[in-house]
Amino acid sequence: MAPRKLDLGWLRIFAAVGRHGSLSAAAAELGLSQPAVSYQVRRIEEQVGLPLFQRHSGGSKPTPAGHLLLAAVQAGVAGIDAATQEARALAKAPVIRIFTDYGFAAFWLMPRVTEFRALHPEVQVHIIASQGIDEGLDGSADAAILFGRRSDMPEGARLLMPERVVPVCSPGFLARHGPFATLADLAQAPLLHLENEGPSRWFTWASWLHTQGIARAPAPGDMVLNTYGFVIQAALAEQGVALGWVQLIASHLANGTLVPVGPQVERADCGYWLVTRPDLPGIPRALTDWLAATAQDSA
Repeated sequence: MAPRKLDLGWLRIFAAVGRHGSLSAAAAELGLSQPAVSYQVRRIEEQVGLPLFQRHSGGSKPTPAGHLLLAAVQAGVAGIDAATQEARALAKAPVIRIFTDYGFAAFWLMPRVTEFRALHPEVQVHIIASQGIDEGLDGSADAAILFGRRSDMPEGARLLMPERVVPVCSPGFLARHGPFATLADLAQAPLLHLENEGPSRWFTWASWLHTQGIARAPAPGDMVLNTYGFVIQAALAEQGVALGWVQLIASHLANGTLVPVGPQVERADCGYWLVTRPDLPGIPRALTDWLAATAQDSA
């Protein structure tokens, strides 16, 4: 059965008469009586103040004024029908809402979702980003990719990638400020900090340097930025040394726009975790499984 079209009143009647050139044929298409169609056409002509059709024994031919109005009406009806069909299809399309933080969304998730949607164009993916973790655990999203320790996550969470961090900067910055022969030399360089409130779930410069036996307070040449995207943009702009989460900046490391300038540190009990609703249906479940497999392949 063909989908029901929106009731557009006189617009659809007028378009049908113009298309068929016949009141009777238009009436048959629309399921109306011929007198009802004729009456509606007369009403339109009264409102316009001009004859719109020339009636003759062979049917109804548009006048010049009728041709002008008919072109606009037919285009409008066709556009409305097409939009209605798209709207109905939209309502039937599978939708998945994924919560994560800004850095993971921009650097890792978006490129992978683009690949998935090329395979499943019928799926709508809504990405909600925030720096908080509580919003991702409130059940409003179908899935959440959250950073933290295993103890921060609910039962059933899957580790997508452990935390692996390496100091990075641009080749231009290294040429001007390097080489960093020792970690003490590195600690004297301008550092790029990711702003956070309260205890940090991820490595900060203080905690990363602590793993290397170095204590260093923030210095006047440092910069503090409130999203990881800004931190990486500042590093690319030769403003300082950033802590690079290896999986997120893999493309920059591969093409040489960012270079490591210190040892990589890994915490196996900390990283990005995939949390899903237990009742997640087929296509959304397929996406989360695909993301997990993709993360495993790129580990």
